[in-house]
Amino acid sequence: MSVGSYAQQNRDSGMISIQPSLMHSQAIREFGQLLPKAAAAAQRRAINKTLGWLRTHIARAVGQQERISIGAVRQRLRAYPISGGAMRGKLWFGVNAIEASRIGRPRQSRAGVSVAGRRYQGAFFKKVYGSSADIWIRTSSKHFDSSDYPGSTSGRRSSGFVAESDNRFPLAKAKVSLDQVRPHFDSWVKRADERLLEILKQELNYELQKYLKGSANVR
Repeated sequence: MSVGSYAQQNRDSGMISIQPSLMHSQAIREFGQLLPKAAAAAQRRAINKTLGWLRTHIARAVGQQERISIGAVRQRLRAYPISGGAMRGKLWFGVNAIEASRIGRPRQSRAGVSVAGRRYQGAFFKKVYGSSADIWIRTSSKHFDSSDYPGSTSGRRSSGFVAESDNRFPLAKAKVSLDQVRPHFDSWVKRADERLLEILKQELNYELQKYLKGSANVR
């Protein structure tokens, strides 16, 4: 039984599945009895267009709410359009903490680093590990605040906690938590359902008009 679009979440991500509800599926089946290929094409286009619409609106909403660049959010959103016979598209959203260096353009000063309206006092912007620079702070610094460095615990190793120069200078990487977006998954699913129905009507009408026009030409 089709229950419409829905969301699933785990610790690090969320997945929104886009599919017609039972009522809409019945309408599509009835249309499909007359024009099976046209109905399938309309449904496929409607779901894929809804995925793109939802990805754009989630990126915009999260970027504004968390004060981070929309581009950084879009990198966490991955659409899986319909492929094969399964009429279900999916949108994956990684909601684990994002590196602060990715949310805007970091600016180094004597006091620390600022990026996208956030200030990390006592931090420095430097390439320590990997090929890209990040925002770091020594955990022994008086300015170290674990809320600004999710996954890091002063004095102990944990996720996000690294060591520089043979463990003599333990460092923590600045990150921004995305846990605040979790409550919005249900509302996003509802909006996706409404948008899917709107686009589906347009696509079915398009297929019907195309069929009628073709029939008229045959006559």
